[in-house]
Amino acid sequence: MSFAPAAGALPLNAVAPAAAAPMMMAKSKALPFLESPPACDGTMAGDVGFDPLGLSSYYSIKWMREAEIKHGRICQLAWLGWLTTDAGIYAPGAPQVSSLAAHDATVKSGHMLLLLFVIAIPEALSYVAISEMMSGETDREPGDYGIGWKLCKADDTATQQRYKEAEVAHCRAAMLAFSGVVTQSALNEMSSLPYF
Repeated sequence: MSFAPAAGALPLNAVAPAAAAPMMMAKSKALPFLESPPACDGTMAGDVGFDPLGLSSYYSIKWMREAEIKHGRICQLAWLGWLTTDAGIYAPGAPQVSSLAAHDATVKSGHMLLLLFVIAIPEALSYVAISEMMSGETDREPGDYGIGWKLCKADDTATQQRYKEAEVAHCRAAMLAFSGVVTQSALNEMSSLPYF
């Protein structure tokens, strides 16, 4: 009696095929020794796969980009305001103090409370746009309030993408610059240019 293997069965001396190799994730452009998180796929301007803490797996990347652009735009204005004030140029009715002392002076005078209400209005109005973006009701991009790179009248997408990349780069630089100038002013108790 002879033994014949069943149809489709491997012979006894055959080697089983190797399991399919796991798919390699793309490497981060910012940190080439780490894998780029799945949410950092390069579709957003300025996305170079930098997420060493893995925050994009816990929070929406659109929500984080909205916060990055909003804080970056504010820091661009804050940097300009800090330097302007310390150069001796003051707004009408503003206290004649350095930028470092301005917070305490405006809290004492009550102007900071007024500023809080003035800023609260656009902030509250932006929640509608952000919630619509997060729920997918609109195709709104993070940070798009109908102004900005649309004013450049660029019809081609390459130019618009270049403007978006430039804005993100400037926002990131401004956040670092503003935190640096505040820290330098506070550490050295310097209230005028050049802060060193």
